[in-house]
Amino acid sequence: MKHQTVRLLQGNEACAMAALAAGVGFFAGYPITPATEIAELLAKELPKRGGIFIQMEDEIASMAAVIGASIGGVKALTATSGPGFTLKQENLGYAAMVQVPCVVVDVQRGGPSTGMPTLPSQMDVMQSRWGTHGDHPCVVLCPSTVYEYYMLTIKAINLSELLRTPVILLSDAIVGHLREKVRIPDISELKIVDRKRAALPAENFMPFKPDEDDVPPFMPYGIGYRYHMTSNNYDEGGYPATNDHEVARLLLTRLHNKIERRRGEIIMTEEIMMDDAEIALFAYGCVARSAYSAVEMARERGLKVGLIKALTLWPFPREVVEKYGDKVKAFIVSEMNMGQLVGEVERFLKNKSAVVRQVNRFDGKMITPEQILDAVKEVL
Repeated sequence: MKHQTVRLLQGNEACAMAALAAGVGFFAGYPITPATEIAELLAKELPKRGGIFIQMEDEIASMAAVIGASIGGVKALTATSGPGFTLKQENLGYAAMVQVPCVVVDVQRGGPSTGMPTLPSQMDVMQSRWGTHGDHPCVVLCPSTVYEYYMLTIKAINLSELLRTPVILLSDAIVGHLREKVRIPDISELKIVDRKRAALPAENFMPFKPDEDDVPPFMPYGIGYRYHMTSNNYDEGGYPATNDHEVARLLLTRLHNKIERRRGEIIMTEEIMMDDAEIALFAYGCVARSAYSAVEMARERGLKVGLIKALTLWPFPREVVEKYGDKVKAFIVSEMNMGQLVGEVERFLKNKSAVVRQVNRFDGKMITPEQILDAVKEVL
């Protein structure tokens, strides 16, 4: 076992430290509660390491700057909350279309609009998947502990580099601001991924010609490789092909396939006490903490309750839901919104025997273990 550092860290601090460990060299952002600590730490540390921190004039420009830095070959990240996440959507769609690796951390707060800036929510779940127009896929990861925040930040950066796509790290005000003891792995134990580079000389380079995994090799601007990049439908050379139906079909298919073929690497769930469970709790983010306590309380009362904790929200972990669809009596989905991910659970249980129940709270207060336990008792 290599040396490990034990630190008492705030969630947002852990995110920033993980970004540095993963090799992030550029951050552009705009201060916003409850995500500002990420920017504060990176503003101090990035310049010490030869990186660049820029406070932009707004969230739109922040996302554009991140894309530009990534096109230049630098690992790039930004952090925001609900209102800023909304403003980033147009450029997020552009990044997905032109296959630019980058990471957006969304530390969720109550909404809509300005909403409750200092209070937590999970109201951006559907926006993280469907916030931009067009039928492109996405990757969304969601931590529930400070340690997960650290490790999933690295995972998000790795996946963005591997897949040449934006990745959303969907945190919340509770996980972002709580402090926990974290064992930080030695850098030699961390898997760090860099985007694959082209082996061809500049004169033969086709910027969007995919390899067998549907991910095209990348070459940054500024080292002799000159190519066109457009948000229009484009061919393998990067040039607009807006009226070519076959090119459009192939491009969108590849955008989906490069993620679908790696579902096994992307999707992460944790099954807790599910071996003999009669009731399955399904939770993510800060609510998974309450759900875990509810499982412990239920077990103390002799109730066979287990927990499926989703660390990946999109692509949705349908496999684990289907796995238990005929093994448990009910799924209880707990969310700090009016019910956003529950629809996906219901969709993949429609031919199963398990019923679906909800526990929701959207007033800025945490769902308690007792509320979840009450729902368990109602089902039983």
